[in-house]
Amino acid sequence: MNKVVEELGKIGIVPVIALDDAKNAEPLAQALINGGLPCAEVTFRTAAAEESIRIMASKFPELVVGAGTVLTPEQADRAMNAGAKFIVSPGLNPKVVKHCIDKGYPIVPGTSNPSDVEVAIELGLDVVKFFPAEAAGGLNMIKSMAAPYTQMKFMPTGGINAANLKSYLDFNKIVCCGGSWMVKKDMVAAGDFAGIEKLTREAVDTMLGFEVEHVGVNLNGADVAEGLADTFAKAFGFEKKVGNSSVFSGKGFELMKNGGRGTNGHIAIATNYIERAMYHLEKRGFKFEEGSKVIKEGKLKAVYLEGDFGGFAIHLKQK
Repeated sequence: MNKVVEELGKIGIVPVIALDDAKNAEPLAQALINGGLPCAEVTFRTAAAEESIRIMASKFPELVVGAGTVLTPEQADRAMNAGAKFIVSPGLNPKVVKHCIDKGYPIVPGTSNPSDVEVAIELGLDVVKFFPAEAAGGLNMIKSMAAPYTQMKFMPTGGINAANLKSYLDFNKIVCCGGSWMVKKDMVAAGDFAGIEKLTREAVDTMLGFEVEHVGVNLNGADVAEGLADTFAKAFGFEKKVGNSSVFSGKGFELMKNGGRGTNGHIAIATNYIERAMYHLEKRGFKFEEGSKVIKEGKLKAVYLEGDFGGFAIHLKQK
């Protein structure tokens, strides 16, 4: 998989935008970055697309900006010369795909049926767009199509929104989703970039789904831990479960028999997608303890953030 597409997968959501006026490119890019989505697919449906890409790419080098609705090799060249880092097309035009591959441009062409996917495989691609996602059969169609094509992954776009986002991203053959619900055209026209930033942040929060799973409390000895668990069971009916190093009291407390990370204990934050969560938290300035990773069956299950948070260590946990 191309490195640019890999990064889009870590981001999780690709805002699909159509700009009628290039003056909106800079504040819109800033709103997306501030909201937590440092990427954009600028559609070539408008005359302002090329200049908008140029502005975004030059002002915000950290932004993964691409060109969408690319229909010809000439448009692909214009987009990449303006600073686009990837090309997206609504359909699969072998001429456009071959041109991009020959030039070294990352391209994600549109597909909607098995024949399209087989052409993409023949052209050497391992990621394709699925468009228009909901109208073409949605997640069930992608799952059905993906079954015989074990190496192919998809980027669905069209009808994706906050309500169905997680159902798409939960399927492991989906790299990321394209959507426009956080960059509504009327909000762009009205200059409501604060509103766009808010919707963008909400989209990221919905995707990551952070929740406090339990609080770990450092105690001195197994007897103390079990005694506190017994007290909680008597007072609140919390079920006691004794483990090797800790005692769980209900789902909310992990009572550490002989202390543990953090001065006072630890806080477990569950997330829908732990590796995406790491990417986004690193963008927010947080770091992780590499040696703390818990990997089971080849998949990351938990990892601690670096630092102390009010006397507590914090670790992410895959839901």
